[in-house]
Amino acid sequence: MGSRVDESCVLVDGPWTHRFVGANGSRFHVVEAGTGPLVLFLHGFPEFWWAWHDVLPRIADSGFRAVAIDLRGYGASDKPPRGYDGYTMAADITGLIRALGERNATIVGAGAGGMIGWAAAAFHPKLVNKLVVLGAAHPLRLRAALFADPRGQFAASSAALRFQVPRYEHVLTRDNAAMVAELMTRWTGPQWRETPEFDDYVARCREAMQIPQAAFCALEAYRWVFRSALRLQGYRFVKLMQKPLITPTLQLHGGLDTATLPRTAQGSGRYVLAPYEWRLIPEVGHFLHQEATDVVTGEVLRWLKSN
Repeated sequence: MGSRVDESCVLVDGPWTHRFVGANGSRFHVVEAGTGPLVLFLHGFPEFWWAWHDVLPRIADSGFRAVAIDLRGYGASDKPPRGYDGYTMAADITGLIRALGERNATIVGAGAGGMIGWAAAAFHPKLVNKLVVLGAAHPLRLRAALFADPRGQFAASSAALRFQVPRYEHVLTRDNAAMVAELMTRWTGPQWRETPEFDDYVARCREAMQIPQAAFCALEAYRWVFRSALRLQGYRFVKLMQKPLITPTLQLHGGLDTATLPRTAQGSGRYVLAPYEWRLIPEVGHFLHQEATDVVTGEVLRWLKSN
């Protein structure tokens, strides 16, 4: 590695405050703006809190306490060697809600962050009063599709399958994390892909993935998903996830998402007893919060003010 990247690269100035909060035995980097009911934003792979830099100030200006975090293992949050299973990452989020001094929160999660949102709402329903999921199927829908749709979702998940290879993080970070750019280009809709904003965003995500240990931690979460499918711990996770959600849930999905196919995500409503809405956003891919920021912000605000 010629260049040395460190955590300071994610401490970007803006109309927000950076701080560190201890929760569930780890230290998390949180970025917050505004006051009011708590809305907690969870990024996906291969991102970091910056995923929400456009949305955060808008939600804050609408009368909410908007907080984006770096997930365990990402950005400037702690990078412990363990804890990348569904239970622990869900407990990170609910621990953070308490550590931020709140009794409950709305969770907005994109991609891998959306999967954590589903789990947090299932395991800790009292702490999650509303849920907005972007580009993420309910974990049991994803699991079913991997087995039932070999040409579709299984093929779309080829990157995650490659992540199972030991020490694959060295491949991910090679050539200044060129693979991050490759994956993001593949998962993004053509309209955003052609813009300078896309290039800037990819450059930031590539840099953040080169923070020491970040790539290893990011891949560990994917490794757990596949390993657990064959283990008792995974069986218990599935049993717990079968409990229907009592959290009002809004699911937004890009019509051109090639990472989590729309047909995989679409059946997720069967796991929600509470008010539930599905909205397909045409012409955008996996990174809705970046590709259709106005639509996503409007939908999040509508959901926050409804039910």
